[in-house]
Amino acid sequence: MESPTPNPSQIEIMKNYDLPGVAALHAICFEDSWHTELLGKILSAPGTFGLFCRPHGKTMGFVICRSSGQEGEILSLAVAPGVRRNGLGSALLDAAKAHAMTREIEALFLEVAEDNMAARRLYENSGFKIVGRRPRYYRRRYGPSVDALTQRCGLISTDPG
Repeated sequence: MESPTPNPSQIEIMKNYDLPGVAALHAICFEDSWHTELLGKILSAPGTFGLFCRPHGKTMGFVICRSSGQEGEILSLAVAPGVRRNGLGSALLDAAKAHAMTREIEALFLEVAEDNMAARRLYENSGFKIVGRRPRYYRRRYGPSVDALTQRCGLISTDPG
């Protein structure tokens, strides 16, 4: 499989007709996957936007965000297993931050499983800092529940973090 070039020109705004491909990738990447109908409901909520990368016609990565006032939240981000560690996750985060800034969002938040070291490195390298913890937030089908780390990234240059 060809790796996508993590090029911002390949990252598009998600539309309803893109959701089956996004749902298929979500099912590969997450235990509790979101089906097409649920993704449609999430995407249609006020303040919500999604971005994705579909080089060669196949969804390789996406990010879904929502905002309320000056704060936004990354609800989900995924990159196909075969193309991870090539910069696509960073490109999606950069695109999400840029899109959020056009909506006058001053900070983005997200939650990540404490044991997901690859995602934690990605977020840390993109400027996210740990600001909280939710004990046993992620329930695992096999094994014990895992804490969620709440992370924040300021989007305004005068914002300290």
